Amino acid sequence: MNLSSRSAPASASFLVANAVFIGRSIRLSLRNVEALLMAVMLPVMLMLLFTYVFGGALDPSGNYVNYVVPGIILLCAGFGSSSTAVDVSMDMTNGIIDRFRTMPIHSMGVVTGHVAASLARNLLATAIVIGVAFLVGFRPNAGLTEWLAALGVIVLFILAFTWLFAAIGLVAGSPSAASGYGFALLFLPYLSSAFVQTETMPGWLQGVANHQPITPVIETIRGLLTGTPIGDQAWLAVGWCALLIAVAIAWCGISFRRRAGRR
Repeated sequence: MNLSSRSAPASASFLVANAVFIGRSIRLSLRNVEALLMAVMLPVMLMLLFTYVFGGALDPSGNYVNYVVPGIILLCAGFGSSSTAVDVSMDMTNGIIDRFRTMPIHSMGVVTGHVAASLARNLLATAIVIGVAFLVGFRPNAGLTEWLAALGVIVLFILAFTWLFAAIGLVAGSPSAASGYGFALLFLPYLSSAFVQTETMPGWLQGVANHQPITPVIETIRGLLTGTPIGDQAWLAVGWCALLIAVAIAWCGISFRRRAGRR
């Protein structure tokens, strides 16, 4: 048979390629035990700090733990998602993308794999944080429907931030730069209603806190779990998350093509 008559190898299907990359990223996550521990331990430490050190001053009634836990949940998700920027940047700088481009697969799946692994990792960390919250006195009055709705909002938020961190990893020049750029996003929960009501902030800061994506997400989760009024915060939360996901995926696609070529 002539070499010219040989057909090129068929490309792997989109689902198969993404499943392989997701499995690869999950295995990498399981090997990086320190990152998983930090994603859990830091939010837990902050929850203990705000509950037992600052809680009495912020809410003398002793009910502060019910207020702060929704913010801690999102803080946990943010810290867990931030490692995605470093993981993606490492793949973009260590030459493995060039190897993937020689195979009949869609290399962009490597980013999708990191996002899916981050979602699984963050949901595990969130479950642990909620368990610790129950131990320190968190007493939600939500039913099954409210818990499922809150979980849906948390998943949307994790996906939004993970895709943003993935995009940062694609445009950063090195893993250390990706870590530094991504760290700026982790300040957003502190400029929201995560730890104190926005009405207690200076007037100029209230505008920032009330018009950023973290506050409606927190207020939605808080309302679903503890029964506080939600109003239109749920629609704002879903809208913000959907917008961030769309922008981040488009940003990832453009950045990946520029750095890794056409595949």
